[in-house]
Order: sequence, then structure tokens, then C-alpha cells
Amino acid sequence: MSCTDSNCTDKAELTCTLTSPELRQRKASVIASLKRQVREKTELPDGFRYRFSGGDSVVDELTDFIKTERQCCRFFTFDLSVKGDQSAAWLTLTGPDGAKEFIKTELEL
Repeated sequence: MSCTDSNCTDKAELTCTLTSPELRQRKASVIASLKRQVREKTELPDGFRYRFSGGDSVVDELTDFIKTERQCCRFFTFDLSVKGDQSAAWLTLTGPDGAKEFIKTELEL
């Protein structure tokens, strides 16, 4: 499908380029680790916002997650906000139409 309207999203764009075994491994490791560390989850119109502790190891893990996910899921927009006092780190994960459902079903986050 070819879209010229900025509100039109080709659903084929909402796919992860990882193979099924790679995605399963990612869910079992990195995503599972982040899932255990979520302290708060807020639903947004186009995705989710997650609060984590603000320690260096969590920030490193979130940064690694972003660096990897943007390679396989180019439709996501990532926003990482870190408090200087290490009290919290916020990851906002959004995207075009269908991204929120993708986060729920594919990432299970």
C-alpha cells in the first residue's frame, strides 16, 4: 500500500525484522528483564510510558533496549527521561496507528 496522507499507515510497516526465534529470545531475556522492573505504566493514545528506578544499571539496560529495538522496529519513537538524582527513569514508547497494539501483543510490555 502506498500512502501519501500523513495519517495513513501501511500496516506492513508495523513488523519486527527479527525472526520468530530471535524475537522469542529477546522476549525471554531483555524484554522480560525490563518487564520485571516496570514500576508504573501509563497508557497513551499512541503507546505507553513506563517508569523504572533511575539507577545506572537500569538506564544502561533501557539504552541497550532502545538501540536494539530501533534496528528491528523502526516505526517506534523512543523518549528516555532520567532524573539526575537517580530516583526514576521514564521510557516513552510510541508509534503510528497500530503501534500500541504491537507493544501489547508482540513485545508484551
